[in-house]
Amino acid sequence: MVLNAVKCLPPQNKPAPEEIRTCRAFLENQVAALPNARVFVALGQIAHQSAVKMLGGRLPKCRFAHLAEHRMPDGRILIDSYHCSRYNQNTGRLTDEMFDAVFARALELR
Repeated sequence: MVLNAVKCLPPQNKPAPEEIRTCRAFLENQVAALPNARVFVALGQIAHQSAVKMLGGRLPKCRFAHLAEHRMPDGRILIDSYHCSRYNQNTGRLTDEMFDAVFARALELR
């Protein structure tokens, strides 16, 4: 299931901290409806930060990095990926192989 940390497309595609905080309640409600979900993938740093907070982790301990794995206090796992934006793909920051590796790892952990 794909869930969004931010629900709207803000100006210049840069959500303000208030928008991120406001949208987190929607994310929390959606995750609550998935009680058996044990592995989460965050696409980008904003999703990472929201997911860590939503899952009860601590941001200083859980630093964003592509393919980084973070075990949350209740045992659920968060895996980070660079966002699959056109910019990240066109610049080579995120390749198909890198993106595939994130989901292959998520499947291993489930």
